[in-house]
Amino acid sequence: MIPDRDHFIWRDAGRIVVFGAGALAAATRLLAEHGFESFDLLSTERALAHAGDLAAAADEVHEVGPGAVPDTAAAILPAAGSKQLVALGGGRVIDSAKAVAAVSGARVAAIPTTMSGAEMTAIHRLPAGSESDASGLVRPQLVLADPEPMTSQPEGPLRASSMNALAHGADSLYTPFANPMSEAAALRGAALIATALDADREDRDRAGLALGSILCGYAIDSGMFALHHVICQTLVRVLGLPHAETNAAILPPAMEAMRERAPHQTAALADALGTAPDSLGARIAELGGGPRLGELGADRGRLDQALDAIEARPELGFTPDPPDRAELGRIIESAW
Repeated sequence: MIPDRDHFIWRDAGRIVVFGAGALAAATRLLAEHGFESFDLLSTERALAHAGDLAAAADEVHEVGPGAVPDTAAAILPAAGSKQLVALGGGRVIDSAKAVAAVSGARVAAIPTTMSGAEMTAIHRLPAGSESDASGLVRPQLVLADPEPMTSQPEGPLRASSMNALAHGADSLYTPFANPMSEAAALRGAALIATALDADREDRDRAGLALGSILCGYAIDSGMFALHHVICQTLVRVLGLPHAETNAAILPPAMEAMRERAPHQTAALADALGTAPDSLGARIAELGGGPRLGELGADRGRLDQALDAIEARPELGFTPDPPDRAELGRIIESAW
């Protein structure tokens, strides 16, 4: 079979991405073909319902509970003794597997069921209480990317997950680590996401949407992040907000704040999304929709605490002309 955009194997410096419909159904075989004959499976009750024979093939199955990754990873660490971990689920599950592996030395395979992008990055936190035991951050060595489970969420959560993916590409465009490869992946991924979301759900190019997420995940892993992710990661942690929905709410004003700071990069992003630079924020809001921060349950009384934490993040310095506290507050308030 000649590979095409919807079915391919991508070999990339110690990582293999197997992309295409049917990857989840064939997961046990594909895992074995790539050295994961024996493994522990990390997942959730929802994802396991669609796992086929994957759970039966695992040595042990560990359900990842709700909560922050340092806590979920710490809860699993004592029992996840396998030197090979397979993560089936969204970003919390995959990041938990990466966190455990950073301490245990395990190899990780990821089978994403959302567009979190976690399967493509070595960006994660560490198990609570084991930070000093980690030997480094972990990137999955094998990714089985099946567009069907990746894009199967109901429309609202799917668009939020899509904005999370789009934010990976957008935020990577203007950091000191941006490069031609990360830029090309980010812009191609952004265009695929926008084109897919413009279509009615029943006519949507789900493979294109999933591929857009994969490419944007690659972009942020290579080019890193700045303003948008510093704000969102901190709001999620301090205010207890949901990850994807927070990204969807903050991305429009964050990109508006970047238009004068990074005019060439934001113009290229606007072009990829099929709009003019001065309509970039409105175009992203149109694609994402969804609730605002106040509707997500954000507590305005803790905003100063969140701003303190944002200002303390060294990654804020990856933003050209980093915004001061007052501007950070205006960006967040405009998403309230």
